[in-house]
Amino acid sequence: MTDPVDPDDGRPVLSALDVEFGPAVVGLLVGAGGLLFLVDPLVGTVTVGPVRARPVALSTVVLGAGFCLGAGVFWLRGHRLFAAAHAVFGLAWLGVAAGTGLGSGVLVVGAVLLVVAGAGWLVARTRAW
Repeated sequence: MTDPVDPDDGRPVLSALDVEFGPAVVGLLVGAGGLLFLVDPLVGTVTVGPVRARPVALSTVVLGAGFCLGAGVFWLRGHRLFAAAHAVFGLAWLGVAAGTGLGSGVLVVGAVLLVVAGAGWLVARTRAW
């Protein structure tokens, strides 16, 4: 943080903003996933390596990765409930992506059930809080 008496204390802007690497990467991944979702109607199919996919499909992978990374960041900070929530929803998004990519309706339904069960568990935990 900057000195309230001398806001121009000579530190670089990044240091003055106190940006942490882990949360910043999580935010960038989740933001990129949301952006991919939003640009889908405008862009059409894109090529990533040997795979051609719509941005909305890629957004599930990016969101899943962001949430799973967020689980690790929260776990290391001692926020177990937030870590569990990020892990559940990250795995669910990755399950939707894998199920869609493999053409497995069972995997997609399992991922949706994981979201429902995880949301129910979170509601029960917050009521006990």
